[in-house]
Order: sequence, then C-alpha cells, then structure tokens
Amino acid sequence: MDERESLDTWFKREILAHEQALVRYLARMWPNRQEIYDLRQDIYVRVYEAAAKSRPMWAKSFLFTTARHLMTDRMRRKRIVAIDAVGDLDALNVMVEDISPEQRTSAHQELRRLAEAIDLLPPKCREAVWLRRVDDLPQKEVAARLGITEKVVEKHVMKGMKLLAAALFNSDSSTATDAAKSSANTEAQHGKP
Repeated sequence: MDERESLDTWFKREILAHEQALVRYLARMWPNRQEIYDLRQDIYVRVYEAAAKSRPMWAKSFLFTTARHLMTDRMRRKRIVAIDAVGDLDALNVMVEDISPEQRTSAHQELRRLAEAIDLLPPKCREAVWLRRVDDLPQKEVAARLGITEKVVEKHVMKGMKLLAAALFNSDSSTATDAAKSSANTEAQHGKP
C-alpha cells in the first residue's frame, strides 16, 4: 500500500468493496432488520476512525471483527437498564411472581438442555467456548491459557457454537446429541487438541 494513498481511497477500495457481504452478515446475525443500515454506518465510522490512526493489515477481517464487536456491545447495552434512567425501581413494573410455573419449568428445562449440550462438547472445544463466551476472555488470552493458536481457538469456538445450536434448536435433539458425541469420540480417537 502506498503510504501517500488517501484514507478515503483506501476505505472505498478495502472496506466499501465488502458492503454487500457485510449487509448479508448483519441480516443473518442482527435480530432487528430495521437497524441493519444504522448498524452498518456505525461499523463504517469505527473502521474509518481506527484506520485514520493505523490502517489494518487485513481490512476485510478487521471490518467483520468490528461488526461483531459492535453487535456484542449493542446487545450488552440492551440488556442493561440504567438505574438513573428508571429513577424509581417501581416504575420498572417487573414482578418475579408474574412468572408462571410453566415458564419457570420451561426455563429450567432449557438450562438443563444447555448444560447437557455443553457437557457433550469435546474437552478443548468446551473449554474454548466457556472461556470465550461465558468468561468473555479475549481470544489471545484463551489461546495462551489452552496452549493453542488463536486460529485453533476460533475453530473450537465455531465448532462448539454449531454443536450447541444444533443441540438446542433442532427439533430432533437426539440427532444433535448424537452429533456432539460422535464429534467428541472422533477427536478422542485421533488425539486432536
């Protein structure tokens, strides 16, 4: 890359070239389709501002990583209700007693299914998923703790999330459970990390 190349020229060539792929990715990942174009603009702003300081070596990867981080940030913010914004906790009008026995039982069943699905993951895969998704550790730190590369961490997490999704969201959970067991057995037989 020419050092004198303008940021705008770089941005058009390296980032805007992936606009369709980015919009498709956001449409798959983000629950509210009406927010996708605003989300895309916020991603572009973050990428542009970061590139103004130091241009990333792998622009497309940086774009999609930025998208993932922005979506994660937004989801976290949506889950948190600021006490200052509410003012009075009674204004929340949330009653724990409003949860029906059926809802409580259903929630317990879902948690049990999740725990069983996590237990069926291959050991390294389970550990990588737990450290990344539950403990929310950076990929680099997970790699250091497990003694593997960041790329292998990424593969374990992707595989684990696919197996968990299959176990939790497929109508035939026995098929997903069998797939997870088969994956764990295959890795054990081949001595994979």
